[in-house]
Amino acid sequence: MTFKRKLLLAVLPFAFSLSMPASALDIKFAEIHPAGYPTVVAEQNMGKKLEQASNGQITFKMFPGGVLGSEKEVIEQAQIGAVQMTRVSLGIVGPVVPDVNVFNMPFVFRDHAHMRKVIDGEIGQEILDKITNSEFNLVALAWMDGGSRSLYTKKPVRKLEDLKGMKIRVQGNPLFIDMMNAMGGNGIAMDTGEIFSALQTGVIDGAENNPPTLLEHNHYQSAKYFTLTNHLILPEPVVMSKTTWNKLSPEQQALVQKVAREAQMEERALWDAKSAASEEKLKAAGVEFIAVDTKPFFDATAPVREKYGAQYADLMKRIDAVQ
Repeated sequence: MTFKRKLLLAVLPFAFSLSMPASALDIKFAEIHPAGYPTVVAEQNMGKKLEQASNGQITFKMFPGGVLGSEKEVIEQAQIGAVQMTRVSLGIVGPVVPDVNVFNMPFVFRDHAHMRKVIDGEIGQEILDKITNSEFNLVALAWMDGGSRSLYTKKPVRKLEDLKGMKIRVQGNPLFIDMMNAMGGNGIAMDTGEIFSALQTGVIDGAENNPPTLLEHNHYQSAKYFTLTNHLILPEPVVMSKTTWNKLSPEQQALVQKVAREAQMEERALWDAKSAASEEKLKAAGVEFIAVDTKPFFDATAPVREKYGAQYADLMKRIDAVQ
């Protein structure tokens, strides 16, 4: 082989690589909530920012409505890098990263504003770091506002005693089952996608969540009573597969963190508007919103806070001190 031919063969791969764009990182973001839901909209906007700021080196595609599976299934996919990003309920994280259970405890936040101040500050970052530094194989980037959770049922709950014996869906976390049982109900763990048919068939008598979820998942068709217990005010982390995270350059990692934090702030404005609009639509559809004295519910769940909160006593004091 001539020297000229050898040189040509050596140069061709290099020339070819120059003519091709560097390989892009494709991000699939999975969501159980439908298109138009506040978290989905904020996350889609985050994806647009990622694509633009990375000059196309990061591409983003949203998969809403649970098309890639339940939250549990999506987390398992994210842990191995098959799904790159998702938003996850803390109820599912709790059994794997116990420290997040401090946010999962009933009535740990005074109100919605208190919760937001906590997640925006050092305590919120500490919990994100706990998730990132665990064996979960996920990097926790920011918080979405999951709203204030109350009861929605097929028969009205106007006082604590009315809940006795009712089968109420909760997220799959022993803490939430104990919480519902302490209030007199019968906590039934199941995925979000199963609630609609379970309500219709009488497998459950109700569930606990927020007005947008009651509306967007059509649970109001069976559950016409929304009892304002506000027993949980749950932030929800946006996470990235650690496998994906490790493929990013330091500059790209900083970009992902920046746009995720911006999504955190954008989503809460979307949430407030959606929550108010959802309440009006639900009332128009015949859902009765029931104001109750929450102190009996608070008192009934004291043993749950004592059982699960003992190891977080100092952290709970810090949360309570946030003004």
